[in-house]
Amino acid sequence: MTASAEPVRAHRRARTGAIVQAALPFVLLLLLWQGLVAGLQVSPLVFPSLSAVVRAAGQGLRDGSLFLHLGASLARVAIGTAIALLLAVPLGMAMGVSRAVAAFFTPLLRFFSVLAGIAWIPIATLWFGYGFGAIVFVIFNAVFFVVAYNTLLGVATIPVELRRAAASLGARRWSMVREVLLPGALPNIVTGIRTGLGFAWRALIAAEMIATSTGLGYMLFLARDFYRTEVIVLGMVLVGCTWLALDRLLLAPLERRTIERWGVVRGA
Repeated sequence: MTASAEPVRAHRRARTGAIVQAALPFVLLLLLWQGLVAGLQVSPLVFPSLSAVVRAAGQGLRDGSLFLHLGASLARVAIGTAIALLLAVPLGMAMGVSRAVAAFFTPLLRFFSVLAGIAWIPIATLWFGYGFGAIVFVIFNAVFFVVAYNTLLGVATIPVELRRAAASLGARRWSMVREVLLPGALPNIVTGIRTGLGFAWRALIAAEMIATSTGLGYMLFLARDFYRTEVIVLGMVLVGCTWLALDRLLLAPLERRTIERWGVVRGA
């Protein structure tokens, strides 16, 4: 074994150990679930067996309904988040460079940040009806205020000396934003996106139970009417697994790499 290969193997062993450690609680939960349902002979109308949920998943894969509901949910989150980012980041930047803008908008952001998400569902259905528009609006509200406020905080943490140095080197307004303020605020922006998407995902499931005919939330709600507990639990598993995959495979690495690249933490 060469000396250069040893760090690679050590990294692989550490990664495998981390995966096993993360998966172990879920494996134990599945075993406990199957054992309790079988041992106590729980009625399927109260709680389904693991095998019943697996069969429901197989049926959903065969008829394509799982792909339909999951795709609809992800599309709504993507569109609502994209619209929120296009508006929230410029607002946060403007607040960071202008005291007057910050003094006006900061109280509003603090007020609406606690209302973001589920609280907007009733009025969203009144404004946009039951469908795509209402849910995208709810997602937008769940992400917009968090990202805007985090962008403001990110700009505020950039040292004044750094701004003055850039200005003394001839940086104009847009160059200052593009080369100093935006990179400096990026770690906070990415953290805000991760936090906002967590709020948005919960708001999405609640909104889909009320305001649409597709999506994971609607799948849960519809299954309740037919006492299909195996589909309800399957939907719950999909909701949790989808968010876990988004957070661990996309958002967490993005946040970590952004902090290492632009923040005060540097990668080894």
